Amino acid sequence: MIEVRGLTKRYGDKTAVDGLTFGVEPGKVTGFLGPNGAGKTTTMRCILGLDYPDAGTITVDGHDYRDLAYPMREVGALLDAKAVHGGRSAYNHLLCLAQTNNLPKRRVGEVLELVGLAEVAKKRSKGFSLGMSQRLGIAATMLGDPRVLMFDEPVNGLDPEGILWIRNLMKALAAEGRTVFVSSHLMSEMESTADHLIVIGRGKLIADCSMAEFIAGSSGAAVRVRTPLAEDLIKAVTAEGATTTAAAGDDGTFEVRGMTAEEVGDIAFEQGIRLHELTTVHASLEEAFMELTASSVEYHAGVPGSAGAATTSGSGG
Repeated sequence: MIEVRGLTKRYGDKTAVDGLTFGVEPGKVTGFLGPNGAGKTTTMRCILGLDYPDAGTITVDGHDYRDLAYPMREVGALLDAKAVHGGRSAYNHLLCLAQTNNLPKRRVGEVLELVGLAEVAKKRSKGFSLGMSQRLGIAATMLGDPRVLMFDEPVNGLDPEGILWIRNLMKALAAEGRTVFVSSHLMSEMESTADHLIVIGRGKLIADCSMAEFIAGSSGAAVRVRTPLAEDLIKAVTAEGATTTAAAGDDGTFEVRGMTAEEVGDIAFEQGIRLHELTTVHASLEEAFMELTASSVEYHAGVPGSAGAATTSGSGG
């Protein structure tokens, strides 16, 4: 388990992380989300002892990372897939890591096989594509067979098969009772992978909840209704405080917000209105994320103006 308590980290006048507190529990994939500049990478670096906090405490399974005798046996981390000596082969890169952490030589071959790089094990890593480098980085995280795993943008450069593979790998590792903490900007992938979410913005905690709870809290949730008596039902639900789309479609379809499907169904029953469809429509993770973090976005891209010139707003740095 990873426990972060009151973490604060400053770089000069800029506060990258501000009093951040959360826990990452074993047995589930925990997604770490936030806009660019939110403090995700800084937080992960502090967990791994690569940066020193200005305030707060961080423990991994009850210990400070810097106190671990053989850290790769406890924590596996992928922060920068290209942080490899390009002149070394994949095999020698992993062998060096294994020797410095007192790990058996056989583990090198095992993890190369696991990530699908066994056939290129003797090739120099400088010739690897980004996807191959990602696989090599993942092999390094698995080298010590750790109980805690951290991944920063693990699917960068991977093809569809590779993305499915890493998704299934993370789920399998969590199912074994390991702690899996993954940061990504790919919302569709996070929605398919994560069980729990930690969301931050401008260095502060915004949400710490299950994926289902996070999406359910979005205003994008609605109830889709299809009925031959659409106007009658629209009047009935709006009289009870719900809102609807401006008008029903040609087939009598419209959406209701502010009520559950059960509540809409009960009103239709009381009014003697026949329903052909009654479906709960959930917001996507991307929609929920954009809504919740709108005020925490540090960089706002503009849209082309009428004369073709782009306009921008937002803070720099």
